[in-house]
Amino acid sequence: QVQLVESGGGSVQAGGSLRLSCAASGYRYSTNCVSWFRQAPGKEREWVAGIREGSTYYADSVQGRFTISQDNAENTVYLQMSSLKPEDTAMYYCAARGGYCHADSSQYLNWGQGTQVTVSS
Repeated sequence: QVQLVESGGGSVQAGGSLRLSCAASGYRYSTNCVSWFRQAPGKEREWVAGIREGSTYYADSVQGRFTISQDNAENTVYLQMSSLKPEDTAMYYCAARGGYCHADSSQYLNWGQGTQVTVSS
């Protein structure tokens, strides 16, 4: 059974940093895509970043501020978030799919439960 577990969320002031983790069990990340999505209250789920076989992809809104990385030995994907803004406030989810990364959340079958990130001004 595939299980993805996010951690690392919290509350920070604008300009601060957080590192999110997504640990997998029953699933190997190595040749699959892992993406981070976020969803703010009243808004649609938004793709943030993805990683597959060392290649990384970012939404324009986080490019240069967020870094996605992968530790295959630990089967964990990280999202380092810096220069956080109040508009980054959302529930953050990791998701995995076979093959290439995709920005459409409907393309992902495996999801974590989410971790809340709150950025205050």
